[in-house]
Amino acid sequence: MARGFESKMVEFNQEEAARGRSKAEPLSADEQARLARRATLELARTRAVTDLARATRPAHKSMLEQAIKALDDQLATLV
Repeated sequence: MARGFESKMVEFNQEEAARGRSKAEPLSADEQARLARRATLELARTRAVTDLARATRPAHKSMLEQAIKALDDQLATLV
């Protein structure tokens, strides 16, 4: 009995998820490009922060800090 109920719940959850996805409007090409640019900048920032945590030389740390600031500035303009 419980197994049948679980099966029905899984089916219900899948239908609800599909219904939620279909409600969203498709994004325009400009909006897709903006979101892709934002994701790229966020990934680059994450990488720079990780590299900064591992950096040992002052010149390298300075360069990474400047890169993070530049990425933050670019992200701020996308908002």
